[in-house]
Parts: sequence; C-alpha cells; structure tokens
Amino acid sequence: MLNSSPSPHVAIVGAGPGGLASAMLLAREGIPVTIFEREPAVGGRTRTIHAPGGYKFDIGPTFFLYPRVLKDIFEACGERLEDHVELKRLDPQYHLVFEGGGDIRATYDLDRLEQEIARLAPADAKNVRRFLDDNREKLEAFRPVLEQAFSSPADLFSPAMIAALPKLRPFSSVDGDLKRYFADPRVRLAFSFQTKYLGMSPFQCPSLFTILSFLEYEHGVFHPMGGCGAVSDAMANVARKMGVDIRLNTPVDRILYENGEAIGLEAGGERFAAGSVVVNGDFGHAMRQLVPEEMRPRWTNKKLDRAKISCSTFMLYLGIEGDLGDLAHHTILLSKEYERNIHEITNGILPEEPSIYVHHAGVTDPSLAPKGHASLYVLVPVPNLRCDVDWEREAPRYRRIALERLKVLGLTDIESRIRYERVVTPRGWEDDFAVFEGATFNLAHNLTQMLYFRPHNRFGRNVYLVGGGTHPGSGLPVIYEGARITTRLLLEDRERRKIGNDRPEPVVAPVGEAAV
Repeated sequence: MLNSSPSPHVAIVGAGPGGLASAMLLAREGIPVTIFEREPAVGGRTRTIHAPGGYKFDIGPTFFLYPRVLKDIFEACGERLEDHVELKRLDPQYHLVFEGGGDIRATYDLDRLEQEIARLAPADAKNVRRFLDDNREKLEAFRPVLEQAFSSPADLFSPAMIAALPKLRPFSSVDGDLKRYFADPRVRLAFSFQTKYLGMSPFQCPSLFTILSFLEYEHGVFHPMGGCGAVSDAMANVARKMGVDIRLNTPVDRILYENGEAIGLEAGGERFAAGSVVVNGDFGHAMRQLVPEEMRPRWTNKKLDRAKISCSTFMLYLGIEGDLGDLAHHTILLSKEYERNIHEITNGILPEEPSIYVHHAGVTDPSLAPKGHASLYVLVPVPNLRCDVDWEREAPRYRRIALERLKVLGLTDIESRIRYERVVTPRGWEDDFAVFEGATFNLAHNLTQMLYFRPHNRFGRNVYLVGGGTHPGSGLPVIYEGARITTRLLLEDRERRKIGNDRPEPVVAPVGEAAV
C-alpha cells in the first residue's frame, strides 16, 4: 500500500544524460531521488560499451559539444567537471570528404579554416567570419528562448521570443539561410551536415539550426577521454555522492496514477511512492509503455503515430586489427548525390551510395582498443521503421554497401581484419534500445514540433519529461539545458504544494496490492 499523502521522493525513469543531470540538480536541493535504469550501466545511449577483444565503443553520441551547460550543473553541485573527466578539444574537428571532389579538414583556427575553404571556393572563404559573427548574435538572441519553459501558448509571445524572432528567419531552411554566405554547395554542406545530429535534412531543417556548426567552431568539438560514457559515469558518481539512489537492471513497468495525479511507479515487482516522476526515455516508447493514454490527451497513440520523427541509422561497430592509416578522429563522407540521398531517406528508400560517418577515436584516445587494433564506429543514415524495409533481409546487403563506402576513404582491406563486429539496424534500435520506430534522433525538429508544440517539460500532474523528445530538443548540451528547465518547474510546483523536505524511506508494496 502506498501512502495517500504526497511523497517527498522524486523517481526518475532512466539514467540517461537528462535523468542524471536532473538527479544532480534535485539532490542539490536536498530532495531524495531514486533513478530506475533498465540497463546494467548508466548513460542510456550515451554510454561506452566494452566488447570482446578489449574494444570499446560509444553507442550513440561520439563527441561532446558546448560543455558550458554541464560545467554549470557540476558547479551548482559544488564540483568541477574537469576534476571528473578529461575533455580533449579536437583539431581538426573532423575531416569532410566530398565524393564529388575536394575535402575540408575543419578547424576552429579561422585562418586555417579560411584556407581550407578557399581551396574549394575562394569567394566563400571571405564570408566565413561574417557567418560566425551573425550566428554568434543569433545564439545570444535565442539562448533565453532555449532556457525558457514553453507551458502555454502565451510563451510564444514572451519578450525573449519576440526579441529573438528577427534573427531566426523561421521560414527559411538551414541550406537556404547558408546561401546568403556560401555559393558552393560543398561549403554549405560543411556548415549544414550538422542537422543530421537532429536526424533532419539541411534542406528542410529550420534555419535556427545554423547555430550547430557555429557552436562547433566557436566553442569546440571535444572527445571525453575514455569515451562519451565517461561523462555519464562522472555524472552518476557525483549523483551518488549527493545521495541519489541509482538502481540498475530495474526496468519501470508503469507510472501509477490516482485521481489524475502520478503517485509513484511500478518497477521490478514493487511499487515505489513518489511525489514527482521524471521520465528520461525515448518519448514515443516511454509514453506508450508508461503513461495511460487518458493521462496524455495532447499526445494520444494516434498523434504519436502521426508525429514527424527523425531518420534512423544503420550501425557497424567494428574491432579492427592493424593500422587505419591517416583516418581522422571524425570523418564524414558526403555522397556525390547528397541531396538525392536525403530525399530517398525521407521517402523510405535505402540509398545505394549513402553518405557515411566514421568515428576512429583511437587517433586521440588509445584506451579504446588494444595496442595494434582500432575500434571503428560506422554510421549510415537510413529510413526509420515507418518505411517498408525488411531489415532481416536487407542487413547483410547493407553491411556490404557500408564496407564498400569505407573503401572510398582508403580503407580497402577492412573486412579481412575485422576481429569484432556488431550490427544495429533500425529494428535493433527499437527492439534492443527502446527507440520508438527506430527514429534514432527522436521527434523531428520542424516548426510544428518545437517550443510550445514539442512535448512539455511539465507533462502532467506530478509528471515531468527530460531528454531529446521534449523542449528544448535533441543533442547533449540541449538535453542538459532541458534538465535545468524540468527541475526548475518541478521545484516550483513543489513549492506551491508545500511538500516537505524530510527524507523518509521509500514506501514499497507488492505489485498485487492496490495503490490507495
């Protein structure tokens, strides 16, 4: 039996980046927090796995961008991020290879960057600094909007939003906005491929997101030594130090409601009383699994089925024996028919000559593979599961295509040197990682699914969201900012409800007992 009076506890579903950041910020306020994580390790998809043979791979994110927000969270908890994890700034940030001809070794050194671009398009090189200056102003204008909760339509007309609008060009795409600076389509791609971090096309993604490439050049692209999972582990260590109870291997079955309010959750055969529940999971999957449909009238199953979602990815995690030559830490092969590829993916067609992203972190971090070996992460954007692709049949063929694309980068003898291999298809993302429709980057970031129109951080009575599926959106720094918004709302609601700050033991009951 659960107590009828509100519990001071907060239950967090999922130990991903947003859940861990929320736990830290709540524990700082003296609130008892328990995280329930279905996996045997923290981090969600932002974790580093250990594979047979001594290989280590980041599952999802492979770099760290704009560490300012996470540094602020650590400092708010009396810690320094740099005392817990080493972030190494990359130079070059990545190697862009254009199959149609040319390449750019992207760097934050603006003199060198201009020289790189001038090899392709001398006139465009002259506009690099103007682009960066304009986007610096755009970010400063939009930062207050990113930090704002959108709980009401009136928030769309907040002073911060009105002040930012002139900079945002909301009805222009990223590629369209970049045409104001760069005539060469290859140069535009160098400043727009980052929309793939959101699983979107630069030809459709709102022009706001030119700030993604700006953030890279202005603030750096970082590799966390030990892999991106090292950041998640550092967050978990600080959270535990602050008293957070992290329960691994404990999947949550459902959120418990009484009279329209969440009163706790059911996990591992027990009921856990909580005055507030924070959900840090893939939005579409978590809603269907945890929240009864009547408790989410704005996001019914029918609306979830109609929601615009990102593309998916076909993944190869390869343990390779031997040397990989001069392959960069991050390499992006941009197909000669890049725009056609994007169109195919959007329309459910598997590209036959896809663009690919290759992560070879051993260039920077030898801890990720045994000496004389390399851990190679290969990502190919593909359609999500709403498209009619039989991955059981297609996976072997598409593996061959991916390996053939590596040959364009000079990796001509990879297959004979593979000592470990794992393939993850869109079906695997859904089945093994609980990703709704295999949409690896969550809900799309089109205008009708941003700000107020995105799932709200305050999702219901005593239920809150954090992660890429809620405002402000996807990407690690944005998710951390979302955690700050979510915890602020939760604390404001608790203050209004006058819930005490004492720390009684969690009350649990066998699943068979009613929650009253």
